[in-house]
Amino acid sequence: MKILILPDAPSACCAVANRMAALLKARPEAVLGLATGGTMEPVYAALIAQAAKGAFCATGFTSFNLDEYVGLAPDHPQSYHHYMRAHLFAPLGLAASNTHLPRGDAPDLEAEAARYEQAITQAGGIDLQLLGIGANGHIGFNEPSSSLVSRTRVKTLTRKTVEDNRRFFAPGETVPGYALTMGIGTVMDARNIVLLATGAHKAQAVAAMVEGPVSASCPASILQMHAHATVVCDREAAGALRMSEYYETVHPEGAEPALTIGPVV
Repeated sequence: MKILILPDAPSACCAVANRMAALLKARPEAVLGLATGGTMEPVYAALIAQAAKGAFCATGFTSFNLDEYVGLAPDHPQSYHHYMRAHLFAPLGLAASNTHLPRGDAPDLEAEAARYEQAITQAGGIDLQLLGIGANGHIGFNEPSSSLVSRTRVKTLTRKTVEDNRRFFAPGETVPGYALTMGIGTVMDARNIVLLATGAHKAQAVAAMVEGPVSASCPASILQMHAHATVVCDREAAGALRMSEYYETVHPEGAEPALTIGPVV
C-alpha cells in the first residue's frame, strides 16, 4: 500500500484527478470504477477542467459506479445516477452507454447484482477503482462486518451511515436504509485502486485502514492486501497515523521517490 500525504484537501483532490487524467491520456478506453460523495466533487471538477484543456480524451472511457441506494429511481435528485450525471458525465459529454450504475429500483435486486457483476467482467474488469472511506471504515457501502470476499449485493446501512446521509435529503424525507453495492471482493479485483480521504473526521478510519489489522471491523483494511493500492490523504486525515514521518520520507509532499543508492561500503 502506497501512502501519499498532501498538505491540504485541494492538493489531495488534485493529485487524484491527475492520476485519473494520466491514465485516460495513456489509455482513452480505460475502465474506471467511480465513487460519489462530497469528497469526490472537487476531484471531478478538476478532471473536467483538465478535459476542457485537452489533457485527455473525455469520451472514450467506460465507468462503473460503486453503489446506489435501494428504492431510488435514477431521476431521483439524491440518487447516485443523478449525482454522476451532474458532477461528471454531462459536463464531459460522456455517452450514457459508457456509464454504468446499479439500479436501486430494480424489481429483482439479486438479479440486478448478478447482472452488474457480469457487466464488469464483460468490460474486461476495472483498470482504476476510485474509493472514499467512511468514518467507520466502510468502502462502497460495505459496512463493518462485511465479508472481505463479498460480491455485489444488497447491504443494510448502519444507523450512523443513515444519519450521516440525512443531510442530503429534504426534511421529513425517508433516508434509504439499504444500498446495492459492489462487494469488497469486486473492489479488490480492480487492477489499481486509489482511495482519497480528507479531513480530521477521517483520521481514525485512515489509521485503522493503513496500520490496523486486516479485519471486517474496518472493511477498508483489506486494501493492505492489494498489490496496487494507493491512499491519498491530506495532513488532517493522516493525523492519527503512527508512521506518518516514514510515509512522508518515502513520498515527500506526496511525490514519487527519486531512488538514489550510494556506494556500498
